[in-house]
Amino acid sequence: MSDDALHELRQCIQNTPIIDHHAHNLLLPTEQECRPLLSITTEAGGDALPDASSTLAHMRAVKQLARVLECEATWEAVQQHLHKKRIEDDELWAKFCFQGIETVLIDDGLDKNTVHPYHWHNRLIHSPCKRIVRIEMVAERLLMDAVKDFHDQHKALDVVQDVVWQRFRAEILSAINDREVVGFKSVICYRTGLAIPIVAPDEAIHACMELLCSTECTERSRRLQDTNLSPFFVNLTAILLTQEGSRKPFQFHTGLGDSDIRLPYSSPSHMQPFIERFPSVSIVLLHASYPFTREAGYLASVYRNVYLDIGEVFPMVSQDGQESVVRQALELCPSEKLTWSTDGHWFPETYLLATMQIREGLEKMMCEYVKSQNLTVAQATKVVQDILFNTSNRIYSLNLALETFQPTVTKAHERPSAPQATTPIEGLDKLHHLIATEPSLRFLRLQWVDFTATVRLKVLTLKHAIHLFSQGKGISITKAALSLVQSDSLVDNVPPVGQLEVYPIFSSLRLAARPGYAMVQCEFRDDDGVPVEICPRTFLRKQVEMAQSESVCFLVGFEIEVVFLHAGPNDKVSGSDEPQMTPGHCWSSSRALHDSKMMDLLEAIVAALERSGISIQQFHAESGPGQYEFVMDPMEPLAAVDALICAKDTIMTIASKYGMRATMVPKVSPTAPSTGAHAHISVKPVEKHQHFLAGILRELRAIMAITCPNPASYERVVDSVWSGGTWVAWGTENRETPIRLINGNSGPRYEIKCMDGFANPYLALGVILGRGAYGIKRQLPLEDEDCPLDPGKMDTEERRGWNIKYQLPRTFEEALNYLDSSNLQITMGDVLIKHYFAVKRKEMEMLSKVEDRQQWLIDRY
Repeated sequence: MSDDALHELRQCIQNTPIIDHHAHNLLLPTEQECRPLLSITTEAGGDALPDASSTLAHMRAVKQLARVLECEATWEAVQQHLHKKRIEDDELWAKFCFQGIETVLIDDGLDKNTVHPYHWHNRLIHSPCKRIVRIEMVAERLLMDAVKDFHDQHKALDVVQDVVWQRFRAEILSAINDREVVGFKSVICYRTGLAIPIVAPDEAIHACMELLCSTECTERSRRLQDTNLSPFFVNLTAILLTQEGSRKPFQFHTGLGDSDIRLPYSSPSHMQPFIERFPSVSIVLLHASYPFTREAGYLASVYRNVYLDIGEVFPMVSQDGQESVVRQALELCPSEKLTWSTDGHWFPETYLLATMQIREGLEKMMCEYVKSQNLTVAQATKVVQDILFNTSNRIYSLNLALETFQPTVTKAHERPSAPQATTPIEGLDKLHHLIATEPSLRFLRLQWVDFTATVRLKVLTLKHAIHLFSQGKGISITKAALSLVQSDSLVDNVPPVGQLEVYPIFSSLRLAARPGYAMVQCEFRDDDGVPVEICPRTFLRKQVEMAQSESVCFLVGFEIEVVFLHAGPNDKVSGSDEPQMTPGHCWSSSRALHDSKMMDLLEAIVAALERSGISIQQFHAESGPGQYEFVMDPMEPLAAVDALICAKDTIMTIASKYGMRATMVPKVSPTAPSTGAHAHISVKPVEKHQHFLAGILRELRAIMAITCPNPASYERVVDSVWSGGTWVAWGTENRETPIRLINGNSGPRYEIKCMDGFANPYLALGVILGRGAYGIKRQLPLEDEDCPLDPGKMDTEERRGWNIKYQLPRTFEEALNYLDSSNLQITMGDVLIKHYFAVKRKEMEMLSKVEDRQQWLIDRY
């Protein structure tokens, strides 16, 4: 074998990027001195930890770290130099330790308050991190919440238990649909062992009842140790993965662990019945199952859905032991079934030692195999690339390109080479084009819509905007920006510290109504450039992308209903208490278009919208004095909402110019006709539209907490006035149902009538499309009948004949209760839905203190 061929193999081993598919968060700088650094090479703890200093693994690590740090090869010297590194530039040192790692899949279920969030680690690696959801943390948190609900709030036992099941299912389903989550993990090995029996529902119910009735709620007792509950949640997760057809792997801690583990029950051989029970679930056996590596290799070789990770033994086991583990894994297991991970945690040195040692071990073993002619260089190269990159890339559906890793730092004290150029924000050329065609342009409005549907913005001079965006930078803004209500009061328990970055989405760039201004809608990102989970526009974008991944797409067209008021300290509906500007005003009446001032206003609005690139199909009078409707062209969802935000602002601005005020509140007075914000939605492929409708109808009562998000919204939730009625129903061309099917020339579309001007349209449309897409994915049957009549004028028997069973919420509080007990968490995610509740509770508290609430709302909407 030529030296050149072996050199090529060694280069491959040293320069193949690593997908670290199982690791944990690094400690915050303030916590690093609180945890024992000695733990980087051992699972020992407590009184057993000091003895780790005499293990082969520890002594090898000391030598390797001393060589990197260029210090004396003693533990004391290494500790001193590491302390110095952290004081000088902790992040620089961490980047050095993470060299050669393409991405990290982080189980962030531990140490929430003492570690960096998972996406913080993006700054250390080439491709963004992804999450692994530890299911026991989800179950234990929900069970402890249930214990508090039962003991502190005296909720009924069966109700509390049902909430646990529902919320666990909802959180797992939400994670299955979350693109940031690429897998799940169980530590049942630490709880009840790897023999995972089938648990009958009544046994799980009994165990849950016992836990809820228990008066103990210590940190130790909160762990899921029950021999029925623990396997129940593991089985339920596997069932949900199977039912959803999800390819996201299910990781299991096996073998090597701290003293909590019961070694005889940590062998993966106990899992054989479970593996056979769920053949479509990809099961990953972590930590080389040490010391049961051969058993794990056997399972991975004979079961198509089983994979073996040979991580954590680097650096926890001696060099000889590591080599033995790799050789045992390769005795039976195909390289396409092998993965590798650092199991790095707390300290960046755990990542550094693990990556150094796996490359060193692979180099020694693969070169031996090639020299002995057991493998060719090409075959050895494939084994290395499978273990370090290919297998994880495939089973976690990461779709990353294997590009040879080139070190940017060769010594620990060197800084990474700076990038040669910055990348402008995507779409910046649209701004340059607009400037070229509109030379009078001077200002750019960066806009976002908060949880109260308040449009907030920053105005930048064009010169400063171009300077920022050419460097790929957004603008910094307080982290509290999405936690404010209309009075600028901050949501409880949200600190007024920290900042986010606001980035323009230039596909939304349009001229504003005021000369010299343009506007662009924005999304929020954190300091690491990661999209913020509670950003409303980001939420809608994710729903659209997930639907597109299932080959489903939508078109959305909005109707803008607006009432024009006489501007002044006591705004009045035009014509309500004084001679009407448009006598004889009624729906689509020509009399409503006879007043020249009103016509000048309407025509000026259409002209301004067209100038900003928004096409209006038609406008006409609605039923109330001063009430009109503008019908927008259908567009893709994000573009439709972006255009809606611009259109509403344009209407209000032009109305002000004409001495009037435009409002979209649902009712401007108790006797006035209602004002809605209807959305027309078409679905492709057309044959899936009934599944789409089924998904929405099943959660329509909960959806109304998002689409009608104010107590005043429910003034228009009444029967027989063409506002959509009060019943969960749909009908072809039926204006008395909340959802109307329209069979147009271009195919069927749905008009969503239960939506008003108080709704954040990004959130509202995101929830509607997300639920509809869920119905399509699950192929939900449409159980509700096509209603041809007004449900409000039917008696109970007649409604039952059309399968109309449920009434819509009649108050916002009732809608929030439906949301709380719904499956919308699957669509919205836990973080977003909790934040929505927090903002709305604060808003309701604030509104309760407003004296003239109607006028206050008209002033803002």
